[in-house]
Amino acid sequence: MPEGDTVWNTARVIERALAGDVLTGSDFRVPRLATTDLTGWTVAESASRGKHLLLRLTRDGEKPLTLHSHLRMDGAWRAYKPGERWSGRPAHLIRVVLRTARSVAVGYHLHEVALLPTADEGKLLGHLGPDLLGADWDEDEAVRRIAERPDVTIAEALLDQRNLAGVGNLYKAETLFLRGLWPWTPVAEVKDLPGTVRLAQKLVASNRGRWTQTTTGSLRRGETSYVYGRRAQPCRKCASAIQKDEQGERITYWCPRCQKRTGA
Repeated sequence: MPEGDTVWNTARVIERALAGDVLTGSDFRVPRLATTDLTGWTVAESASRGKHLLLRLTRDGEKPLTLHSHLRMDGAWRAYKPGERWSGRPAHLIRVVLRTARSVAVGYHLHEVALLPTADEGKLLGHLGPDLLGADWDEDEAVRRIAERPDVTIAEALLDQRNLAGVGNLYKAETLFLRGLWPWTPVAEVKDLPGTVRLAQKLVASNRGRWTQTTTGSLRRGETSYVYGRRAQPCRKCASAIQKDEQGERITYWCPRCQKRTGA
């Protein structure tokens, strides 16, 4: 599930594979960039902003460029040694290939792939709220943005990247469970909005640097979440059957006893 921590971890994979090296070849399998050749550009930095990946490139005499990609639900980057078999995903899902003398980075099923001047990153990402895992994280600003729309449900508010960048369906569901909040509670009725935002950031940050996402503290399979992905299974606190339902364009999980409508 590519949420803020997964994207941050992915940026580190690309960083270890490419940072500081000169690209010896590139292959873009998206129509918009099909003829682009980045050979000779140096990979200066691999960064993340919420759910967005930013690969920053430099070249003498040229303005710095940024290769932007979004993983959405199913995108991924993998790094290989030269000559190593690419085993990450089926070949028809490859969208970007970047080569250096020591590594090959392959982007599978990437979305919103774009190459833009680094100076223009703000035009692409300026709408995002504070990054849960970034140096710009600002709890007060995130709370302020959420509170501006009091009639929106707290679940929708946490998912809105304009409020805070990096929360996805997993952390939304787990945060609301741990706070005892019914997912359809209006923002105006949430008694401790700062506490809810603080917990969401803490949960995402707790998984930075590892691929297994856990909110329970357990890394064992089947024990990593309280409600997410556990429809009809017993709640870990009260044994009630976990519920699953649609909420806007997404789905949500919750415990009907621990997250009663009056529990806001």
